[in-house]
Amino acid sequence: MRIIGGDLKGSSLFFSQNENTRPLKDMARESIFNLLIHSNKISCKLEKSSILDLYSGTGSFGLECLSRKAKKVFFIEKNKNIIEILKKNINKLQFKERVEIFFNDVFKVIRNQDISKAKFNIIFCDPPFKNIDVKQLIELIYNKKLLIKNGIIILHRNKNTIEELPNNFKILEERCYGISKIIFGQFLH
Repeated sequence: MRIIGGDLKGSSLFFSQNENTRPLKDMARESIFNLLIHSNKISCKLEKSSILDLYSGTGSFGLECLSRKAKKVFFIEKNKNIIEILKKNINKLQFKERVEIFFNDVFKVIRNQDISKAKFNIIFCDPPFKNIDVKQLIELIYNKKLLIKNGIIILHRNKNTIEELPNNFKILEERCYGISKIIFGQFLH
């Protein structure tokens, strides 16, 4: 696994050999960034943006954003062993000053911690494929007003999963890569 674009393009990342983690493949990550930058349907500026990386794992999405000049990334991960790998990646790439790490369950962090004071341009949601609470997560993000107006939520799901999404969440783009489905959306105002 490596950084695929930006200032640190080509830098390798530490990753977990644990079969319970599912790192975002380079090809899917590259496609996400191509759509963010070049799609007519998605209006998003990555430079100087604030990113929330939910279920961040070893951090490949958020670290890629930092390589591409995002201002700050907030990582949320509840697996202690995976957090240690995330910290190693952050230290290796020297991004320590541009990150915040929350070691807890995503729902608990959003409900109970000071993260709700921040506003994000992009929120990347990569819950385990077996999770069925995606609708509740998106509703919580909306209720806590974590996303700036016209900000983007990116969901990484199994391509065979049919998600129930809130009525005020508009899908802008949906793509499949291998077993993955990537959904880009934003809230209707």
